[in-house]
Amino acid sequence: MLTQQQSYNKATTERDLLMTTAPFVSDEDIARATTLHPISDIAAQLDIPSCALMPYGSYKAKIDTAALSPKDARNGALVLVSAINPTPAGEGKTTVSIALADALHEQHVRVALALREPSLGPVFGMKGGAAGGGHAQIAPMDDINLHFTGDFHAIESANNLLSAAIDNHIHQGNALDIDPRRVVWRRCMDVNDRQLRHIITGLGGATSGTPREEGFDITAASEVMAVFCLATDMNDLRARLDNMLVAYTYTKKPVFAKDLQVTGAMCALLRDALRPNLVQTLFHTPAFVHGGPFANIAHGCNTLIATRAALTCADIAITEAGFGADLGCEKFIDIVAPQLGRMPSCVVLVATLKALKYHGGCDASSWNAPNMDALKAGFANLKHHIETITTKAALPCVVALNVYATDKEDELAWVEQACAELGVRALPVTSWADGPKGARALASAVQQLVDAKNVGSDVVAHTLYNQTDSICAKIERIATAWYGADAVEYTPAARTQIKDIEAAISRPLGVCIAKTQYSISDDPHKLGASSHTVLHVREVRVSAGAGFVVVACARTMTMPGLGKHPAFESIYVDESNTIRGIF
Repeated sequence: MLTQQQSYNKATTERDLLMTTAPFVSDEDIARATTLHPISDIAAQLDIPSCALMPYGSYKAKIDTAALSPKDARNGALVLVSAINPTPAGEGKTTVSIALADALHEQHVRVALALREPSLGPVFGMKGGAAGGGHAQIAPMDDINLHFTGDFHAIESANNLLSAAIDNHIHQGNALDIDPRRVVWRRCMDVNDRQLRHIITGLGGATSGTPREEGFDITAASEVMAVFCLATDMNDLRARLDNMLVAYTYTKKPVFAKDLQVTGAMCALLRDALRPNLVQTLFHTPAFVHGGPFANIAHGCNTLIATRAALTCADIAITEAGFGADLGCEKFIDIVAPQLGRMPSCVVLVATLKALKYHGGCDASSWNAPNMDALKAGFANLKHHIETITTKAALPCVVALNVYATDKEDELAWVEQACAELGVRALPVTSWADGPKGARALASAVQQLVDAKNVGSDVVAHTLYNQTDSICAKIERIATAWYGADAVEYTPAARTQIKDIEAAISRPLGVCIAKTQYSISDDPHKLGASSHTVLHVREVRVSAGAGFVVVACARTMTMPGLGKHPAFESIYVDESNTIRGIF
């Protein structure tokens, strides 16, 4: 196995060859031109012993974290990557996360990524692949974007085993007195299928079950996914699965998953999946890729187990929270950080000129053209996120400007100056085209922020609300303090659901807001800073095992639909048996 220094030297040679090759036409071409290192060499960079490595082929592996020696833990600094509210095209947050890690690795920093696994919903829907882009990707790209090591399949199977157990219990005599009208557990699958949002099951007569209304969520929005990502080990996973609320009786008493005696079997399905996955970037930086909850309808962060593994093995661990800082970053601070036991040392906030112009009134057909007026107007969105991170969360922040070929120097300079006036550095990142060297300035800035902050002082999480507050008080605190809303409005159904949840669950629960990612508000058309808004709470579901309630705002759906021309139309297997079209 190669040492970290040997791996760096070998990677540098390959980087030089890659960066001097003729221009590539796509992310896919760039990924396929890279020679990956054996996964044992990647593990060796982090001193992961061979006994902890469970290879899945040559370039990916599960890690047995129990075999990592606690006495050798490095207790690294944690860097959180977030973003402004994105455009429908996305702003490259994962690309920047990977680029930052590669640039730190190039500077001989012992670094590891901790990222989410892509869901098949976006891969086959609108977004396509989610493994970075250009010369800042994780690999093997096809595996990561599709079946990978089977984690999503295991989560889906465990979720639907519980659904089957509920319906079978009702069919076999219903000793728990479950009211079929009050089953709150939903089935799941990992593709977008609007047809399954609201369905009736059990048709076909007495032998086919009890007819009842239910529906499907996408796997990334399921409570099993949330529990999986927040569990610290198998014992904690079992306890969280036990505590999941699945139904109410005819007398409105709560029924939990443990009452159906199914959670042991669910743990058996999830045993191997719970081990984090190790892969690499195109420049051979180690990356733990594990778990994949969405941030617009779930908590949007990779598993705690993967983040802790990165912190154990590296001096700097880089993790990412989904979508804008109003969603992923807030949820990391209020849901993940208290369970992780620490706050980030700093936050990297990703922005693009086209997104700022979009928030300033430009549509997609004109956001690449020079438009200083729109840029200045749209800067209000970036300013809002900077101020919530630095004041509400009290965290150091640096802005990463993900640069496109159409960007103009004077517009980049204006954003850098406007950020400087807020006391925050804004640095261009050109890693899609330039690889690690395109993020060197960002890496140096992050290193300075990490060095300036005493890592031992970031073990206390400063949440926006007190855990003992009521559910409504927590929702209203997020809405007013983080979103800048004036008020919160609840549907009568949502108020009833909150009342039932607080009666059924005596312990404090966090709040996971499900809303549009395109606006700070719950209206995707309110761009910029969207001041003087009202947060509209439509529905509240409990995820008792995960320890939070999911607050669905406006028209947010937990099962997305497909567009008129889904990404799957471009995906195929060519004559050489190579998958094409994921990007």
